[in-house]
Amino acid sequence: MFQHRARVDVDRVPSTARLPRAAALVGGLALLPLAVACSGGEDDRAESGTAKVSVTAAPEAGVVAPAKVEVIAGLIGCKPKIRVDADELRQGVCHTKKADQVITTFPEEKYKLAWLDAASGYGGQHLVGSRWVVSAQPAKLKEFRTKLGGEIQQLRGIGPAAPSAS
Repeated sequence: MFQHRARVDVDRVPSTARLPRAAALVGGLALLPLAVACSGGEDDRAESGTAKVSVTAAPEAGVVAPAKVEVIAGLIGCKPKIRVDADELRQGVCHTKKADQVITTFPEEKYKLAWLDAASGYGGQHLVGSRWVVSAQPAKLKEFRTKLGGEIQQLRGIGPAAPSAS
């Protein structure tokens, strides 16, 4: 007959010793998006039709804005009207007397990249963050960047380039 032996796991770490390891793991995972966001990525933008205008983080932005239309709108001082609420993105428009702003958020980074690739056909500047894009007049984008972080990207566009003001 088979005998059942009690299994002793000699490699097992006592539970009190696992706590610092778990804390280190959680801390490392929390910093991972920052490390990835700071990587070069220049080649990716060239292929997707975007050009980077500004690389430094927003000096006044304490944290990157969360990917929620209403929160981002509140940070830039407007109240959005949601015009698209789909699985791939949410989009809100803030109408003001001076200009309109369009805030688009994405549940995953891959949807943002696909949106930027499609939008590159239209050209223009956009403030781009982690899973969000704000479209507005260039002067407003610089102002919003101090509040939201992100980076201003110039999308290529299709057709002849506009004459430069020299």
